[in-house]
Amino acid sequence: MAKKKEKHISPNHENLLEGIQKVHENPLFDRIIRRGSLNVCEGKYLGKGNAAIVSSSGYINLNKDHPLSPDEWAYIIAHCQLHLSFGHFDADRLPGYEMTDANGKKTWRPAFDKTLWNIACDIYITKFLSDIKLGKTRVDPLESYRGPLNDEKSIYKYLLENGAPEVGSFGTANMYTADMRGLDEPTVYKEGKKNEYITEFAYALAYSVKETVTKAGGYSYKESRNKTKSELAAEWFVNRYPLLGALASSFKIIENSEVCIENDISVAAVNVVEAKIYINPAAGLNDEELKFVLAHEFLHAGLQHHGRCQGRDPYLWNVACDFVINGWLKEMQIGTMPDCGLYDESLKNVSAEGVYDRIVKDLKYYSKLSTFRGRDGDIIGKGLSKTYTGVSSLDDFYKSALQNGLEYHIQNGRGYIPQGLIEEIKALAMPPIPWDVQLAQWFDVNFAPLEKRRSYARPSRRQGSTPDIPRPRCISADVPENSRTFGVVIDTSGSMSAKLIGYALGAVASYAAAKEVPFARVVFCDAAAYDAGWLSPEDIAGRVCVKGRGGTVLQPAVDLLINSKDFPKNGPILIITDAMIEDDLKVKREHAFLVPKGSRLPFRPKGKVFYFPVQKNGET
Repeated sequence: MAKKKEKHISPNHENLLEGIQKVHENPLFDRIIRRGSLNVCEGKYLGKGNAAIVSSSGYINLNKDHPLSPDEWAYIIAHCQLHLSFGHFDADRLPGYEMTDANGKKTWRPAFDKTLWNIACDIYITKFLSDIKLGKTRVDPLESYRGPLNDEKSIYKYLLENGAPEVGSFGTANMYTADMRGLDEPTVYKEGKKNEYITEFAYALAYSVKETVTKAGGYSYKESRNKTKSELAAEWFVNRYPLLGALASSFKIIENSEVCIENDISVAAVNVVEAKIYINPAAGLNDEELKFVLAHEFLHAGLQHHGRCQGRDPYLWNVACDFVINGWLKEMQIGTMPDCGLYDESLKNVSAEGVYDRIVKDLKYYSKLSTFRGRDGDIIGKGLSKTYTGVSSLDDFYKSALQNGLEYHIQNGRGYIPQGLIEEIKALAMPPIPWDVQLAQWFDVNFAPLEKRRSYARPSRRQGSTPDIPRPRCISADVPENSRTFGVVIDTSGSMSAKLIGYALGAVASYAAAKEVPFARVVFCDAAAYDAGWLSPEDIAGRVCVKGRGGTVLQPAVDLLINSKDFPKNGPILIITDAMIEDDLKVKREHAFLVPKGSRLPFRPKGKVFYFPVQKNGET
């Protein structure tokens, strides 16, 4: 009998199978991708250039002939699965479907652009996969999109108003085909029924965060032992409170009196670096109080309070955050606040930054208040930089867990959430504006671009090739030089390193040149002011001789500029300092501060403050 010929598998097909395996190795997607939902088929059935198509019935059709690497296939499969897990086919989530009731029968009438909705969903998924660092794409699609990323509907609205990219730019199909099939007949759930994909995703997200953080921390989670009261309280969030469920899964709870005494923890504290929450058993919290305290510490981590201090006093910033969080938790009726919790009804609907600004006006009172840790802040640890296999960082996990928890909490109608908390969670998805962009905007406000005009008095150089045709030259408007200038006060005290000064001056010079500012009045100052006179941007950047290096008093330099007869009365002033200056600096005109990140001015500034990053070794 002849030997049966083995079936040949092409290299593209092998890469697809490896990609499927990579997806199942991910703790999140292994739980939500249903066995049998992946349909591997030949390319001719999907259409040329289509890598994958997902249908509202739950099937993900994969083109085994499409040339992709295993990592790219992992990204494609995860993308399609998220269309189902985010409920993109659900009628009640679509931006323009209207429900009508004719004789007791519910019908849905389409009133939206299906292609545009598909693109909006693709962009939202792209942002999610970029955050969790799963798989890879050949190009970064988000580089070509500058709109909102809060949710699918806001993206859809932006695309309606500003135009959309090609269909396949963000999806898994070709440039002319949508990767979602079934939007013509949206999914409608009967009374009491919910989208099972969304529910599965919520639980999978919680357990995957627990598994990843447990593995990254190098300890094992023992399910067999009896759970403590605090662990049972944390499990309540995982099972019944989607907003904080994933965050609850990501922390190890330590209940050890000796450890708490050693670290001066009277009730509780959170270490965001090590993903640990400390509960002092001696505090005698009941079940409801444990829920409140745990939710309090979860929100500290999820809302990035450890990284938002931005040069403020760490303890007072912690106190401000406590007032805000406790106010939200009381509104949400999560557990019971212990008697030692900080709460003030008058601070309702005020942000943590706003509360902090009020606190610094009464340091004598607020500095005596205690957090859940005691007279130290209950936020232990600063921002994280360490990365782990399969994830970007614990900070990214905390943000992602809270953002997705909000989505599923709202979808499932699991309870009231204050609007201020919703706004802060959504704000986490929008990266902060870099300091150099803020500085550029400050220059834009103070120095509008010079308008160009055409002049025949100065012929264009192109007229040499066509002598018979007069061609005007574009020249800048005639504007007095002293109307486009600014003052620079530079702190040259011993606490300012040469690298800090050089870095700040280089940024100032580059923006001055870009905005066609011909000269700047530079004054160096420590114990006394040294007038460097009028300097061009090039001189500021490279040929400035720094004098001084004594104490730190900047008022003489500011007064020298303001009282100078050749400095314009409306000229803005930029002050470069490490913030180790006098407690009361008066600048009676438009001004701004350029300060190293982590430093804090000893007074409440009236001008803008730009914080530029500095490494621990003093380099920028």
